[in-house]
Amino acid sequence: MANIYSSFLFAYCVIFALLISGQARDISNRDIYEKLYSKLYHPDNVTPTGANFTFVCDPKRFSSLGLDVTKFAFCDKSLSYDVRANDLVKQMTLSEKALQLGDSNQGVPRLGLPKYEWWSEALHGVSNQGPGTSFDALVPGATSFPTVITSASSFNESLWLAIGQAISTEARAMYNLGRAGLTFWSPNINVVRDPRWGRILETPGEDPFVIGKYAVNFVRGLQDVEGTENFKDLNSRPLKVSACCKHFAAYDVDNWKSVTRFIFDARVTEQDMVETFNRPFEMCVKEGDASSVMCSYNRVNGIPTCADPKLLNQTIRGDWDLHGYIVSDCDSVEVLVDQHKWLGDSNEDAVAHTLRAGKSCVKYLLIPDNCLDLDCGSYYPKYMESSVQQGKVREADIDRSLKYLYVVLMRLGYFDGIQQYTSLGKKDVCSDEHVELAREAAREGIVLLKNINDALPLDAGKVKSLAVIGPHANATLAMIGNYAGIPCQFNSPLEALSQYGEVNYQVGCAQIGCGNDSLIPPAMQAAQNADATIIFVGIDLSIEAEGLDRNDLLLPGFQTQLINQVSGAAKGPVTLVILSAGGVDISFAKNNPKIGAILWAGYPGEKGGPAIADIIFGKYNPGGRLPITWYEANYTNMLPMTSMPLRPVDSLGYPGRTYKFFKGSTVFPFGYGLSYTQFNYTLTSTVSSTDIKLNKLQHCYSIRYGNGSFVPPCPAVRIDDLDCKDEISFEIEVKNVGARDGSEVVLVYSMPPEGIVATHTKQVIAFQRVFVPAGGSKKVKFVLNVCSSLQVVDYNAYSVLPAGNHTISVGDDIVSFPVPVNFQFS
Repeated sequence: MANIYSSFLFAYCVIFALLISGQARDISNRDIYEKLYSKLYHPDNVTPTGANFTFVCDPKRFSSLGLDVTKFAFCDKSLSYDVRANDLVKQMTLSEKALQLGDSNQGVPRLGLPKYEWWSEALHGVSNQGPGTSFDALVPGATSFPTVITSASSFNESLWLAIGQAISTEARAMYNLGRAGLTFWSPNINVVRDPRWGRILETPGEDPFVIGKYAVNFVRGLQDVEGTENFKDLNSRPLKVSACCKHFAAYDVDNWKSVTRFIFDARVTEQDMVETFNRPFEMCVKEGDASSVMCSYNRVNGIPTCADPKLLNQTIRGDWDLHGYIVSDCDSVEVLVDQHKWLGDSNEDAVAHTLRAGKSCVKYLLIPDNCLDLDCGSYYPKYMESSVQQGKVREADIDRSLKYLYVVLMRLGYFDGIQQYTSLGKKDVCSDEHVELAREAAREGIVLLKNINDALPLDAGKVKSLAVIGPHANATLAMIGNYAGIPCQFNSPLEALSQYGEVNYQVGCAQIGCGNDSLIPPAMQAAQNADATIIFVGIDLSIEAEGLDRNDLLLPGFQTQLINQVSGAAKGPVTLVILSAGGVDISFAKNNPKIGAILWAGYPGEKGGPAIADIIFGKYNPGGRLPITWYEANYTNMLPMTSMPLRPVDSLGYPGRTYKFFKGSTVFPFGYGLSYTQFNYTLTSTVSSTDIKLNKLQHCYSIRYGNGSFVPPCPAVRIDDLDCKDEISFEIEVKNVGARDGSEVVLVYSMPPEGIVATHTKQVIAFQRVFVPAGGSKKVKFVLNVCSSLQVVDYNAYSVLPAGNHTISVGDDIVSFPVPVNFQFS
């Protein structure tokens, strides 16, 4: 009976999570519910989705199949991966090749090649989103870290790396147990352009540089095999698991006022593509060495991204030199035919256009190459063979894609094994170390937005009774967001706070939508009698999710009334805790003197409850910063979500997007966050001017200046024309002048010379999170490349280095100093 109950609970939780996230239709046209109900009614009959063998080329395995492994060159470890993959592909028939091009790889039994499921997810923990991973009695759960937007608010690169390493250890252990694959389609590194986007919880925020740094560290954490990080031949560099940067490109509309991602055409300037949308992906591929990139559902300037040779072939393979494969978002090829109705394509036309984008791939590179290698879906397996037979694509193009795929699997040890991971197993999933890391990640990501008269932390010695109120007070599933698996354990805020005193819990609203005010009076009564009141409100996956964008930036239903009435009735100090990914306009609470403190917890993962309690009662000093701008509610009335430009559009009255271009008032700005202590900054080293000598082959470049602005004799030089070896070096002393130990996020911005038209106000160029004990100090040194830190992307999409006085600003203009750039001809 216990096993049946646990299986029922498992299936119920997963189905509920899918329902509230709006993903049941959007994932793919697969019978997800049938699979879940199969687990419900047949809990002991679970087929492992990962490997049930040590490695493909195990001689014993081949012998058991009646095959001699020595007869197959693809199993000869003395040969290069490229030669081995070529041998494997050449032995397949056309029909067999086509069946390997979908995410559910069918294998070739006569060659000893088993089936393989490419689709697994690991956005913030090993997930059961996708058929490549499963949980059951053997592996009932995996560590569920905070959602990405919460981890990103830590601004801690070492934390992001550690989370990736922990997830890959659990993934590799689950693979050994036959419960996961080796290819994980994470992370999501799309820029948060609009506050209404439903998938903000999956992303690292609105700044392309910060997102890129997150991507590099997380991907390195997933992929890097210790000791091989600087492997010379990147095409044979071993992989712990394979990561995937998604969704390329300019993807950030899901379902807004009947405009869905399946039909949306993102009209984007090349300037915004280079400056904003492409930058995180370029960093992910070039610095993170990601082994996969996923194209998105939408079109960009009229062309579906999964059929765009400029994006996939010229940019990802050519300019960025991807060492891996390109995969479609699930069912994107089908979407191209049925939703975009691209070029009136037949099914065979569509697979030809995406595999090679017709003949157009050739014109971008001297060496022709493929565009989309793997179809998450069924169109490639169904129609690729007939497309070849109709002369629309060549069999050699299929061979090229298959080689990319099998080389990645060889790098993963799928064919030969990787010795150092063979001992990983059940003990390495949900380990104490990983669960504690999840708690630390939540603590580092929580942002203190308000703290009047040191309302927090509460004194556990004086606060004996607590009123814990609100629809998120007893949150469990809501804390883990989407693309989550089964957590190791749940610790709700209510459970954690109950350790500190007598708790009177009142929900205040029956559900997150808070459709009526009938439960507010009992909540007011609880606050009247408690030493302190903590109110938990916000939104969840019923309001912001994949396939579901927001229409406004307000708290839903009667939540505002709940907050105002409870805080007005409270006897003791009131703390407001917000669970959300996107910002909400809580100006009323920010300005309410009865509300002493406000915390934003994002979606803090399985250990979110204890992390929140740690901060409220002072066991941890908050240091997180907002990775997105929190706009006022009227922002959504100023421009449609479908308007893509980042810069203001004066002719339409559009105000601009993100902290780089928006100049209006906000509820809380990007990078905002308070602490229980105070920090002072001092510049301890000076920065001299940067004099760059140009030769006769280097040319000045004109950029636009406003009327009356001083224009230097040589206004700018294109970055491509510079060797870009000059550096800016400076040191900041961070001193903790308060009474508590704490961590400070040192954010460094650059601002371009005055007068340049239509460029950013400022941009993040570096950051470090440093721990400083009370009364102590720490020196933080920055060595920054002049070109990458001071560059401007002009209207023509050229990256240029302008002459003149640039400004480096540390923190909220706590320290700033000029960096003059001069060009001199030799």
